[in-house]
Amino acid sequence: MRRFIITGAPGAGKTAIIRQLELDGFSVVEEAATDVIAAAHAHGIVEAWRDTSFIDDIAHLQRDRQMRASEQPDEVQFHDRSVVCTAALAVHLGYPYSQFLTSELERIRREAVYERRVFFIRNLGFVTPTEARRISYEDALRFEKIHEQTYQDFGFELFPVQPGSLAERVRVIKEAIAPVNCPSASLQCGR
Repeated sequence: MRRFIITGAPGAGKTAIIRQLELDGFSVVEEAATDVIAAAHAHGIVEAWRDTSFIDDIAHLQRDRQMRASEQPDEVQFHDRSVVCTAALAVHLGYPYSQFLTSELERIRREAVYERRVFFIRNLGFVTPTEARRISYEDALRFEKIHEQTYQDFGFELFPVQPGSLAERVRVIKEAIAPVNCPSASLQCGR
């Protein structure tokens, strides 16, 4: 199984890309941070990120989702973010890496969980606020740089996906995996 990470700054269009890849028949693993924030909101916690446990809550959910997805027979999976994103988030929020986060970063390296090539979705030039996304465009740009550096520090190769239509961005990703990952027609990479 080949697991590809799709990442980038908040508001870059990752979720739309993930949804389209899923509609095209690919297996996807959902982002964890948005769900951790939504659960906190349901408990009346408006700014979950102000508690240092926020980072570990995300990392635990990411690990659990990745482990469950490992049991699937899919040839290709796309992951909406990874624990490396959580490490970047810790840096962005000014939190030190916890013991659990450090162990997860080591585990994904040791087990070579993800492909080295990471699809880095470039920002669209703006950020649309949501309940979970309360970041200014300027902070999103700073976070984008932290993301880039963190992935590079952990030995990943960033494959930039530039702004464009959803169809164009998805096509770029499919073409990037096609030569290595799509020898059989069952993968639907050419769609």
